[in-house]
Amino acid sequence: MKTYIISLLLIGYSTISLAQHEHHQNAEKDTIKQAHHHEMPSMDTTKQHDHHEMQMSHAFSRNLPMTRNGSGTSWLPDNSPMYAYMFHSKKWMYMIHGNVFLRYNKQDLFNKGERGGQKFDAPNMVMLMGQRQVGKKGLFHFNSMFSLDPLTVGEAGYPLLFQTGETYKGQPLIDKQHPHDLISELSVSYAHAINKKSDVFLYLAYPGEPALGPAAFVHRPSGFFNPDAPLSHHWVDATHITFGVATLGYRYGNWKIEGSSFTGREPNENRYNFDKPRFDSWSGRLSFNPSPKWALQASHGFIKQPEILHLNEDVHRTTASAIYSLQNKNESYTNVTALWGLNKTKGHTGENAILVEGAHSFKKTTIYGRYEWVQKSSEELGLDEDVFDHNALFPVHALTTGTSYDLFKTGNTRIAVGGQLSIYVPDQKLAPLYGKSPIAGQIYLRIYPGTINSK
Repeated sequence: MKTYIISLLLIGYSTISLAQHEHHQNAEKDTIKQAHHHEMPSMDTTKQHDHHEMQMSHAFSRNLPMTRNGSGTSWLPDNSPMYAYMFHSKKWMYMIHGNVFLRYNKQDLFNKGERGGQKFDAPNMVMLMGQRQVGKKGLFHFNSMFSLDPLTVGEAGYPLLFQTGETYKGQPLIDKQHPHDLISELSVSYAHAINKKSDVFLYLAYPGEPALGPAAFVHRPSGFFNPDAPLSHHWVDATHITFGVATLGYRYGNWKIEGSSFTGREPNENRYNFDKPRFDSWSGRLSFNPSPKWALQASHGFIKQPEILHLNEDVHRTTASAIYSLQNKNESYTNVTALWGLNKTKGHTGENAILVEGAHSFKKTTIYGRYEWVQKSSEELGLDEDVFDHNALFPVHALTTGTSYDLFKTGNTRIAVGGQLSIYVPDQKLAPLYGKSPIAGQIYLRIYPGTINSK
């Protein structure tokens, strides 16, 4: 308990203390304004070597707005809000992003089934990134991501009905979301501008994220206010923490094509170590941003033996997604994501997942929601094979709605209170275990940065 409290205090203190960088906000507002009007200044002038003149660009292009940055090498819409702190030194530009939920979570509020759990916990993450110009055409970038989930959530994860993936004490995690590793990303990249319309870049990470799927759920503006991982996580973006990634990409205009070699095995139960890099898997992704409001992608990957309990199974994963972002006046934002993922294992029927999530923020209030439809197998749900067909797939519908309200601000750090309800509608054959339509609920206190261009 003592460790738990100290961890929460450290997270809260580190987040609030970042408010000292608020005096940089005027320069950051100008950066965002330029980004949204596609008026990125030329990086080739010697005048910009003065840190007062430097502008932070996209992580993998000197000629794209930083608001397009997603997780790994993925793209978001240019209109995406940036919940972060920005500061700089003479030659470097830095950004810090984070999120902490202090919450009570109960799955199956009315005890309709046998599998609901409840817990006080604190899902969290913090990111530090930085970049600098290299010569007249180059851009060097580093990214790091950390999480105290192993302490504040626990190594067994948090209760989440119908969630599956990874293990604890040699057993599969079922109806639980696994914690993130303490070190979730350490990456470096170099991008070279061929001209204003085209770039080539190399991204190396240990751990990091390959070019597979859209921006991971913890980085999507449409899902940033929801404490829970999607049930579709292991159909779409579970590779966002991969121990060994190398990605080569090329951009022309608003198109980007990239390919990755990476480690297929998902993180093991030791959340504090570095897993063995294998580079036994591959992926390719095509991205297109037709306007500042949209980011589209389609990707496919071969994942070698992702699950440690099923070393004889490789997965072919295919995804497609569309992300929409609209910024209105007075800090009003609307963000929506629609995605589809398919896992195909040899000898098994393909398993599909569909997600639509959205968030609308205005003044101090955010209203958000998420709908999912996923196909879960008997094996994934740990069902008794004497009762259920081993090869059967069970469709699950899940609908979540929630709201968050900012209580106050300290600098550019916000403290919010919120809550959400989820209703699950599984295949009727699962009713003896889960109930007909179990309902989950949670309340939370949240610490997070405001948008860079907030007042």
